[in-house]
Amino acid sequence: MTATVAAPQGTASPDAPAIVERDYRPSAASGRPRRSVTRTLGVRFIVPILLLVAWQLVSGQGWLSPTVLPGPLTILESYGELWSTGDLQAALPISLQRAGLGLLIGGLTGLILGVAAGLWSVAERVYDAPLQMLRTIPFIAMVPLFVVWFGIGEESKVALIVGASIFPVYLNTYHGIRGIDRRLLEVAQTFELSRTEAIRLIVVPLAMPGILVGWRYAAGTALLALVAAEQINTTSGIGYILNTANQFQRTDIILAGILVYAALGIVVDVIMRLLEHLLLPWRSTHDGK
Repeated sequence: MTATVAAPQGTASPDAPAIVERDYRPSAASGRPRRSVTRTLGVRFIVPILLLVAWQLVSGQGWLSPTVLPGPLTILESYGELWSTGDLQAALPISLQRAGLGLLIGGLTGLILGVAAGLWSVAERVYDAPLQMLRTIPFIAMVPLFVVWFGIGEESKVALIVGASIFPVYLNTYHGIRGIDRRLLEVAQTFELSRTEAIRLIVVPLAMPGILVGWRYAAGTALLALVAAEQINTTSGIGYILNTANQFQRTDIILAGILVYAALGIVVDVIMRLLEHLLLPWRSTHDGK
């Protein structure tokens, strides 16, 4: 689109034209963002597909031993085998129950401890330092001790997941509350809000992003702890399928079980993102802009 605009009077030189043409046509650069996004999405899908095709070709040509690394089609067939025998349908609910129960208990414990330490300095002085020391210990190293304490039943498995889930929620809740601007709390005092009202109207909304981040990390950590917990003399769950496949050297079923764990991680992360979107719609709108 071309527009004709008259030059301002008294500013143009005698040799300058009285009429100035301006081109308002959109430049080619305006279409670049959309093309770049399309290209990025294409790369994200094409690269994994090419890797799977190359993997299948290498495996099909016999360059990789099926015992070492079976092809994708072989792994897909193993899923059909697990589904037809009913092993997968029986194992999934058990593993999810372990991870969910451990995450719930550990997350609520971390939430309570984080809120108390964030609001009251006395609570922080009492248990923050011990929790920080315990946080540095890998939860996998605690497996033998948990077996001694809780035995080889469900208690030790759930307890390990609980212990791994406490710290992400505690740390993010604590820092979320301590990161609130103190001037906002002074405003609450100015309006003569009670402590309960100040916590409900100011502390909780402002600390909620950090709290949700803590729950999201705790969910991922719970799945990692689930993998370790289901190696403790388990007789059910995805870990039992992996242990049985290991005894019979069924690498395809082992990889299928590992991919189930990975799929659970993706699903849990998506659920946590949706929960964050529902609880913090203002944040999603702001990020979208």
